[in-house]
Amino acid sequence: MATAIQKNGMKPLTNKINHVEGVNNLDNTGICKEEKDERLFDGQIQPYVDPPEQEPRELDIVINNVVCSFSVRCHLNLREIALNGSNVEYRRENGMITMKLRRPYTTASIWSSGKVTCTGATSEVQAKIAARRFARSLQKLGFKVRFNNYRVVNVLGTCCMPFAIKITSFSLYHKENADYEPELHPGVTYKLKEPKATLKIFSTGSVTVTAPNVAAVQAAIEYIYPLVYEFRKERTPEDELALTTKKRRTGLSKRNHNEFLHDSDYVYETMFSDEEEAEEAESDASWD
Repeated sequence: MATAIQKNGMKPLTNKINHVEGVNNLDNTGICKEEKDERLFDGQIQPYVDPPEQEPRELDIVINNVVCSFSVRCHLNLREIALNGSNVEYRRENGMITMKLRRPYTTASIWSSGKVTCTGATSEVQAKIAARRFARSLQKLGFKVRFNNYRVVNVLGTCCMPFAIKITSFSLYHKENADYEPELHPGVTYKLKEPKATLKIFSTGSVTVTAPNVAAVQAAIEYIYPLVYEFRKERTPEDELALTTKKRRTGLSKRNHNEFLHDSDYVYETMFSDEEEAEEAESDASWD
């Protein structure tokens, strides 16, 4: 029987049948032997040769929430806003009022000091539009509002890697920046200093990023991808089921959101008409 050829050049052994058949054709013996040696050599080495590196796949980063804050530079009477405002809820125990907009679908937390925090936007542009509309709503209630000190406070983004991750090995290898406590949280917490961001890395390949702005979210994903790629693994059926369930919930939430926005039976009292919204867009420069 023939043995596997090794890197030290050991020749394969031939059995008696092959030797007897080769006696009548001595001229072609060397050619057949070389072809057989090359075939055996290729078959032995092929499993140990790393496949050529493929170009990294494009990853879709989904921005789920943009938190912004601003000040109106005047004292706000919360009771008056609760009585005369639209789509508001007075939370006396917290000392604030929550006001909601339908487009863009956002919620504002308003304090009597004049500070306003806006959440729920899915882009920085939407966040600024929502902030200006909240300020205009307060102005129409009779307050001397000035749109000031606007800034994006926090951005939450998610990304799904095309592979599962060995988070235990990853946390041990990057223990300087990674923190993994399976009793408290199922994911690895990885903190970046530059760009400033906090990442939650899960074994399914899902990554959640919290950063000061959208650019920092993208930079954090680009930074963490080659690190987690070294600890990739194939997804188990449990991982696939978890991802499918998460996508299904996300799709259901988006569908309910869209149905709410286009529901003709829902009476939405807005403080803006189409003409006023156009006028507001033209007069945005006067707020700064």
